[in-house]
Amino acid sequence: MLKILIVDDEVLERKALTKIINSSLLDVTVIGEAANGRKAIEMAVEHRPDIIFMDIKMPGIDGVQAVKEIKKLNSLIRFIMVSAFNTFEYAKEVMQQGVKEYLLKPSSIQDILEAVGRVSSEILEERKHQEEQQSLRENLDRAVSIAQKEWISSLLVNQVQDITFDEWSKLLGVEITSGYIMLFTLQQLGPSELAASEKQNLYTWLKDTLKAVVKKHEIMIGPITDTQVPVLFLCKKVTEKTYFKTNAQQILESFIRFFNKESFRGELRIGIGHPYSQAHELNKSYHEAVMALEQLLRMPNRRYLFCDKHGTAFEVPAESGFMEVEKKLLDAVRQGDVNQVLFIFDSFVTKLESNKTIKPSSVKKSFDELFILLSRMLHDLGINYERIPAIDESEDIWLIFEKGKTHLLAVVQHVQLWRNNHAKGMLQKAKEYIEIHFSESITLESVAEYVELSPFYFSKLFKDRFGLTFIDYLTEIRIKHAKAEIVNQGKSLKEICYSVGYKDPNYFSRVFKKATGLSPTEYRKVTVS
Repeated sequence: MLKILIVDDEVLERKALTKIINSSLLDVTVIGEAANGRKAIEMAVEHRPDIIFMDIKMPGIDGVQAVKEIKKLNSLIRFIMVSAFNTFEYAKEVMQQGVKEYLLKPSSIQDILEAVGRVSSEILEERKHQEEQQSLRENLDRAVSIAQKEWISSLLVNQVQDITFDEWSKLLGVEITSGYIMLFTLQQLGPSELAASEKQNLYTWLKDTLKAVVKKHEIMIGPITDTQVPVLFLCKKVTEKTYFKTNAQQILESFIRFFNKESFRGELRIGIGHPYSQAHELNKSYHEAVMALEQLLRMPNRRYLFCDKHGTAFEVPAESGFMEVEKKLLDAVRQGDVNQVLFIFDSFVTKLESNKTIKPSSVKKSFDELFILLSRMLHDLGINYERIPAIDESEDIWLIFEKGKTHLLAVVQHVQLWRNNHAKGMLQKAKEYIEIHFSESITLESVAEYVELSPFYFSKLFKDRFGLTFIDYLTEIRIKHAKAEIVNQGKSLKEICYSVGYKDPNYFSRVFKKATGLSPTEYRKVTVS
């Protein structure tokens, strides 16, 4: 219900307006009366009315002055000016303040209520528009957040190959020339694990605080795995290592100050990778952040650590091809393809045989990194597999390889079991959900959430399992039901369009024709005749 304030120096005028408005069928109510402009300003601040009936000629602060002052305080309030003087100058002054309604005393009840009706409709229409815009912004923010998480997840397992910084620059509207990864984690102090609600609170706080602290970079925040969150920092320009570190340190020091004011059960630790000028190299920055974080967790007095690019994190020579085979290994494990995993792994070992400088410590660290990536991938898939092999860098290098191979095979077997049982059941559950809810506004994200899988992996698994993408299957179901409905001539094509989940009859017609070769109208003629 809209609130109205009556302002007039004549008490009878105020009482008459109040009675007319409160007796009407309009969804409005008078919440107060003021005898002069000064009182009107005070009551506007106190009661925040939606509409003010404002008399122009009053002692002291007149109506025009009062409108100017009130609009400074609240520009959303609408005014209906009332005057016994029919002069252009008065009308011109109030029109300059954006006032559209002007009533002459004495006004008929019909004129008064019509003016209130017009202003009320304008307010409600504007509010509806604002709510729609807010809803669009929220949906867009949610879509962007989901897209960023999947983007980061893909990037970390080196699945993003064809996106350049130039393309990111166009998408984000700023010039991007390099990027790097920070890996945030909460090192727990007690034996008990964080509850799911505590992890969610940590994740929400981290996102909000990073957005408040980071000003000179664009950031993309990945999903939380256990208590680890990868964050991609996209920079305009990084010309020197010291410049990059200076900026990163400023961000981290501010962030840590905010963290110290919170009461999370654990200590904040951050590993930082190096910046890279090519988007496909960001996977390296993530690897560096992982290695920096591993070292950091053994340093009780440090909060963050930059990876030493000349240290142990990348001792495996580039020609060994380890970085190149990681993606293939992860893909083969995700598919549960034992033969492919063995082939890729054996090729990798054969490649290393020619390298006489390789060290057990280098291989051990590379395997540690691979197993962390495997763990993250399994978590995103919804697979619980916590076992990690105990590899000692003092062992013979070939024994390390054998342990790594054994672990990979165990993971593949676990994935196979999951795909054959749990994933199969969840995908069937998703399929049944689509078949029941096809007429609603369902999305890939909502169905993935229903079966508790990440949208990225749900999409891949669904296509692998059924040979169709999610949207193709949803379309197939909708068209199947539409074809059955079209035979019933008692229903209009527009009704059928809405009943199978489409909101736009023109779009429905295009999709139907693409699927059947006929428009809905043509299909009805053929099938009914």
